[in-house]
Amino acid sequence: MRKIKLLAIVLTLVMTLGLVTGCAGKKEGDKGGDAASKYPEKPVNMVIAFTAGGSSDIQARIMQKYWNKYVPNQPWVFVYKPGAGGAIGFTEIAKAKADGYTIGGVNVPHMNLQPLGQGAQFSVDQFDYIAQVVNDPQVIVVRKDSKYKSVQEIIDYAKANPGKFKMGIVGTFTGHHLTLLDLQDKTGIQVAQIAYKGAADQNAALLGGELDAMVGNYNDVMRSLDSMTILGIATEEKYEPLPDVPTLKELGVNVVSDIRRGFVAPKGIPEASLTFLRDTFEKICTDPDYIKDMEKAGQPHEYMNGSEFEKFVMGENERAKELLTKYDLLKK
Repeated sequence: MRKIKLLAIVLTLVMTLGLVTGCAGKKEGDKGGDAASKYPEKPVNMVIAFTAGGSSDIQARIMQKYWNKYVPNQPWVFVYKPGAGGAIGFTEIAKAKADGYTIGGVNVPHMNLQPLGQGAQFSVDQFDYIAQVVNDPQVIVVRKDSKYKSVQEIIDYAKANPGKFKMGIVGTFTGHHLTLLDLQDKTGIQVAQIAYKGAADQNAALLGGELDAMVGNYNDVMRSLDSMTILGIATEEKYEPLPDVPTLKELGVNVVSDIRRGFVAPKGIPEASLTFLRDTFEKICTDPDYIKDMEKAGQPHEYMNGSEFEKFVMGENERAKELLTKYDLLKK
């Protein structure tokens, strides 16, 4: 009888210890807990920092198609937060709850320049990096019926008429802005900079005659080449999709510029959720059908995993500081 009572006490102790251990393993904030392992259990908000119809939106829509393939039960809910060259949307992502249910698109060097140059309410270390998906070169574009037939003609007019040539960009403290500043620095011209909230607005302004030319992403203009002409591209070498378009370097203007697009989450999401997102984005970006869709849409796809993308962004931060200091635009 005494043995039975002793055995009962031992079993009770074992069960009690098991419960305590189990509770300790599921304490709040544990990145390896059950909640993270079941992720995602509800739709995921996808923040787009530019207007609907622009290249960032189009790329995310293509990616959404393949997210639905690999994560069929939990869709993306698109949330548009355009303005300030993307800074409003980037801030929205950085300040969101770090539970894995808000992610969003970011642009480099925009996300480096804005905190440094305009005091944006986010910094590059406030994100968990998921993947880079696009490397989009910058181009100089005019309307098809423009009187300007070359980059040199633009330079000649702008030199003779300082501040009168109207050049469109998407936002300030963006890749477009830096490309234009670099162009002015390398050629000695002065133009009227006119900034728009997104590429769709910028394209409409050019086609509507509000602008003489614009600095844009290749992807933003490739669908409108029946009504626009690309006069030059800011790549190191000839760009395969545009074999007849000269590089700015070929034209004697040493400007090389691109915009990288990728996806991030607020810093500190559960580790299992970040791993899930990174693995899923890699599956998407290496899916042959996704690559075909990206090429069809003119999206210059270039995958970089989350840790590599983070390293690249941090490196760009140092380059951005140098550029802004050169142009006396670093926020004091």
